[in-house]
Amino acid sequence: MTAETILEIENIELTYKGSIQALRGLSLKVPKGQIVALLGSNGAGKSSTLKAVSNLLSLENGELTAGRIRFNGKDTAGLSPHALVRSGLFHVMEGRRIFEDLTVEENLVAATYALTGRGGAPADFEQVYDYFPRLKERRHNRAGYLSGGEQQMLAIGRALVARPSLILLDEPSLGLSPLLVEEIFTIIAHINRETGVSMLLVEQNAAVALAISQFGYIMENGRIQLDGPTERLMADDDVREFYLGQSGGAENRSFRDIKHYKRRKRWLS
Repeated sequence: MTAETILEIENIELTYKGSIQALRGLSLKVPKGQIVALLGSNGAGKSSTLKAVSNLLSLENGELTAGRIRFNGKDTAGLSPHALVRSGLFHVMEGRRIFEDLTVEENLVAATYALTGRGGAPADFEQVYDYFPRLKERRHNRAGYLSGGEQQMLAIGRALVARPSLILLDEPSLGLSPLLVEEIFTIIAHINRETGVSMLLVEQNAAVALAISQFGYIMENGRIQLDGPTERLMADDDVREFYLGQSGGAENRSFRDIKHYKRRKRWLS
């Protein structure tokens, strides 16, 4: 990738409770203005990667034991999560994590905390409502009464209020119907294209993730096993079979017959 990089993860190692290793020498980059997909099965370490970036590991007895993470060219070690948010990094966590007892608009007001100390940058609720008209219709309703899709819209809307330069999206399709998934991912693509905000997208629905991203990484057991432009990944036989559900005409093909991914060593020194 030759584009200017907004996020660089370099050979990080992550353990939980001092003994459970979740990430092993993981490296990836997010170029400015692009959507990068991070794919993999349950337990591969995708969500842990995002928590490492947003410095939330200490809340779950996790710790980076090696490597480094740079956001906008600056090392994130030692920065608090709220400092990262105020510097332009917003983490939309798995499961939405909205304030259910607050109204839609009160949830958006809460997100303006991220603008503190940023030169009086105004909160733009209308931008959120332009992307998500249903939120405007329900702006005085309690967030806990919204549908799952509307709650996901609100979670992304809060990120927009914070005026981020990088959004970490963790499983935005979780628990949603296929029609809602298509709608939300279409809006995510529009946000990226129209605002230029960079995104690191963790998603199990590989087809929709690759459809809107420019570059992708595939994780297994805490390591990056395959990476490349999305067009190349979507043409890869193994990716098509195991992540896109396309057998390519091969019948009675067992997992043993498939070559294992070879670990890339691009960033190893």
